[in-house]
Amino acid sequence: MRDDEFKTMMEFLWARLDEDETAARALKPGKNQGVARLQARVLADVEAKRRLMDWVEEFPRMVADNEGRVLWERAAGKLWASLSRDFRSPVIYALVAAYDGHRDFHPAWRLVEVEDEYESREGTPGARTV
Repeated sequence: MRDDEFKTMMEFLWARLDEDETAARALKPGKNQGVARLQARVLADVEAKRRLMDWVEEFPRMVADNEGRVLWERAAGKLWASLSRDFRSPVIYALVAAYDGHRDFHPAWRLVEVEDEYESREGTPGARTV
């Protein structure tokens, strides 16, 4: 995946999480405990997803600080940051998939179903998404 495509996906996800947080905070649960629990769960979910997104971007951000590094250290850091993001980016694909159907969702972001090589646990489907 190109850097600009990944950046677009991250921006899309940040915007959806902001929308989810705004919608959850707009709820007025009053005495309805079910609404209060839903609001708390949505806000916790948004925070957890933001932490995962920070984790995905963490190492590339650290590598971007090249001050005082020699050329080979900068080159090795860029390579490692790219590999790190490649290994972590499936997390973003999985998070973005929840917004399939949104007008700004790109069809290329859809997860692909594959037949799982392992036996599924009881009560779970045999296929998984990647």
